[in-house]
Amino acid sequence: MKINPAVVTPFLTILFRFWTWLIRYDDKSEWQAISEAHSKGIPVVLALWHNELVGVTGFGYRTGDKYAVVVSQSRDGEFIARVLENLGLKTNRGSSSRGGLRALLGLAKEVNRNGRVGVFTVDGPRGPRHEVKDGVVFMAQRAQALLFPVRAFPARKYVFRKSWDKFELPCPLARCRVRVGAPLRIPEGKLTPEMMDRERDRVREALLALRPEWD
Repeated sequence: MKINPAVVTPFLTILFRFWTWLIRYDDKSEWQAISEAHSKGIPVVLALWHNELVGVTGFGYRTGDKYAVVVSQSRDGEFIARVLENLGLKTNRGSSSRGGLRALLGLAKEVNRNGRVGVFTVDGPRGPRHEVKDGVVFMAQRAQALLFPVRAFPARKYVFRKSWDKFELPCPLARCRVRVGAPLRIPEGKLTPEMMDRERDRVREALLALRPEWD
């Protein structure tokens, strides 16, 4: 029996809010660089791994910044999109296999013209795990945005080990260190294959360089 997204997403939204408010986040004020750039009207895009989506989104939701995110057009994506929209995020539907270009252009518009912070899972929606795809480079250049690498490191978490990305769900009351790296700027010019490879590598290296740095 198919579950109606309209029926269950209000419950999922409440659960998400409750769950993430129980997480003990600590960003050492690093997120302030994102909020300050956003408040000054500078286009901003966040680059994160798909498996850390809950941890990062839960913290970002608390900041009060306006966000926009690409969500796949799959049935699972329909549930995710409805929950995010209930939380006040703008969603653009598409993936590498369907509707991708339209979603990227829509997200660039939300960032560049409508003043939202773009959120991009750089290895999603299907992987390979921790391999950056072209979309984030294309979209950040299109929006002329600062690209911030962001990660979440929960001290206790449940890992869905059979999922392609080993998706992480932070445990309630767990400490979660949020890291924000120095912003990247995608150079102007034609995105040749060589340039695309170089910029993907820059994003990947910036994400992998972030560590939890517990007290």
